[in-house]
Amino acid sequence: MSATPHITVLLQEAVEGLAIKPDGIYVDGTFGRGGHSRLVLASLGPQGRLIAFDRDPVAVAAGQAVDDPRFELVHAPFSDFAEALAERGVTQVDGVLLDLGVSSPQLDEAERGMSFRFDAPLDMRMDTTRGMTAAEWLAEASVADITRVLREYGEERFAYEIAKALIAARTGGAIATTGQLAALVEKTVWTREPGQHPATRTFQALRICVNQELEELSLVLPQVVAALAPGGRLVVISFHSLEDRIVKRFMRDASRPPQLPARLPVRAADMPKPKLALIGKAVRPSDAEVSVNPRSRSAVMRIAEKQVED
Repeated sequence: MSATPHITVLLQEAVEGLAIKPDGIYVDGTFGRGGHSRLVLASLGPQGRLIAFDRDPVAVAAGQAVDDPRFELVHAPFSDFAEALAERGVTQVDGVLLDLGVSSPQLDEAERGMSFRFDAPLDMRMDTTRGMTAAEWLAEASVADITRVLREYGEERFAYEIAKALIAARTGGAIATTGQLAALVEKTVWTREPGQHPATRTFQALRICVNQELEELSLVLPQVVAALAPGGRLVVISFHSLEDRIVKRFMRDASRPPQLPARLPVRAADMPKPKLALIGKAVRPSDAEVSVNPRSRSAVMRIAEKQVED
């Protein structure tokens, strides 16, 4: 059971950002517990269509409760976006929503092994039907690999020290549980930001690594832009700086004209149009939303629109 009910972050703002057409085709790249999907369906007309993705089998099971002929839920990572749409005969969509990161149920279900609040098997996979667990990865990774992951994905100052401690601990057996990992990190990290558990950054880094979260995001963004119809919207909600940096740079680069060689005699009017136009500024949860759902405090939403081709 989840200790905290899942509250959809930036619910109204995200769906409004899609600028929904009643008969349009939309994609929810991260179904979760269906908050965004249900509001999208409520905004669609009888001819509208919503295709949702989630790689978490528990989320897919929860999606079976959505009894709507306009809706289909695909058990796959959103990096399978183009392939899954092609299999369904969909060539263009009118909007895509990506609500990134980990959901409250995934954090609160001890058996998922994503939180140091519970002593549980060190799994961390969003899709528990495939892939390597965090424990399996740690059993094989080198000091260099662990250091890189903790430093790049967790921005952990003590990445090397933690990596050495993990390798040393393997001589006494595998690091198999969240409790073992949290205790080891706590012994190794001698200072930490006030109010933050010493293992916070390590758990984040391993979760991102095991699920290839940043790679998945980098893979899906170009697929989305290619599939968007002119005037279609891309809405992305990020929860930490690494995700938001990828989204911000991608949208920024796609909203600029292509870079041509210097001194090439091309008139501005003849320059290819950018693929995207940025819509508004980054949106953050209101104080009222954060007070109700503290986990929303780090959310950043960005919106871009596919440009009409000449």
